[in-house]
Amino acid sequence: MSSRWFFLFLLLFGLAVGLPAAPDPPAAHDAAAATAAAASTVAPSSAPAPTPGLIAHLVDDILEAFHVEDTTGNTLQRWLIAAGILAVTLLLRRVVIGIVFRILGRIAARTETTLDDKLFPALKAPAGALISVAGIFAALDVLRFSPQVERAIGYGSTAAFSLVVFWGLFCAFNAILEHAHEVALERQMGVAAFMPWIKKTLIAIFVGIGVLLIIQSLGYNVSTILQGLGIGGLAFALAAQDTLANLFGSIVVAIDQPFKIGETVTIGAHTGAVEDIGLRSTKIRKVDQSLVVIPNRTVSNEAIVNLSRFTARRAEQIFSLTYDATPAQLEEIVREIRAIIGAEPGVKPTETQVYFRDLNSSSLDIWTVFVTRDADFAKHMELRQKINLAIMRAVAARGLSFAFPTQTMHLPEPVVTKLTERKGP
Repeated sequence: MSSRWFFLFLLLFGLAVGLPAAPDPPAAHDAAAATAAAASTVAPSSAPAPTPGLIAHLVDDILEAFHVEDTTGNTLQRWLIAAGILAVTLLLRRVVIGIVFRILGRIAARTETTLDDKLFPALKAPAGALISVAGIFAALDVLRFSPQVERAIGYGSTAAFSLVVFWGLFCAFNAILEHAHEVALERQMGVAAFMPWIKKTLIAIFVGIGVLLIIQSLGYNVSTILQGLGIGGLAFALAAQDTLANLFGSIVVAIDQPFKIGETVTIGAHTGAVEDIGLRSTKIRKVDQSLVVIPNRTVSNEAIVNLSRFTARRAEQIFSLTYDATPAQLEEIVREIRAIIGAEPGVKPTETQVYFRDLNSSSLDIWTVFVTRDADFAKHMELRQKINLAIMRAVAARGLSFAFPTQTMHLPEPVVTKLTERKGP
């Protein structure tokens, strides 16, 4: 819609709201009086002023400067002043749109943030509309009309200014949301997946509040509307408890950001990669390639383990040697294992532990713990394999053997003799 058609719509809207109804016939006068009290809660309480206070004072100062007398009719002088106000308004609008916003655009291009690059162009049209509406109703305020027309102009000015201000706030709010969406995508934030419906929800709330405020500014009582919305909202909430619980669960996930699409997580008994985060549910692809759909209400209540956000990886392992190893050999192999692990640059030396810890039932156990600097799983496994192979070579070089679970049964000598005799040729 072009600007001139938008201005015409504002004026016609105000006139349609403000024009008084046709006079009632005498026979219907009593009935109209009887229903006046009931209609008072819906109809405007009082007619607004023809123009906002600042513009009204400006018009009064202009009329006083030109020594215009307060007459009931429209003189040539009043028509000329009204025409002059419209001409100044047109000139001011061109200056603001053509010069001021051009300067603001150059300033925005020099800043690091991209928010102002979106905000200034979004406010360009509402700013021009505000100047035009102010000039139109200032010119109308100079002229003198009948009380009915003055009342219509009053409602028209209230509606027009309210709509223009709401339009500007809406454009600014939309630009901020677009900027937030771009930032979330650029930083790969988990909330980026929720930004489209978050934007739609916030815009719907914003429009609803704006409409109620505009109706209130026209003098109408909106308490009845709000009460009806409250009852309807309660009925809707009772009928859709599960849906609302899942919706609020998705909001919690968006705010906390415990995971994002592509990360591997454990939610309850399910472990897999996150494929989709929706309004109602979260989809996880398990290792066996099966798909698990978990309601967001469950996601928000369960403990979540994010397996893709390791800052480091810890390896704990036990090397079991046979009982034919001597204490001296155990001391030497412990020192060598500690040296093998400490020689790796990818291991944190302050968190490495190597000790001969247990005399197990069938083995001598050496306990090792180390932490790798790189959290990448593939690199962690490659380093762990390298260390294990080096330890195996060290054990073999010292003539030691790895133990495996065994049991030794001790029998009395007569029993052994009898078993041997039975086993003869």
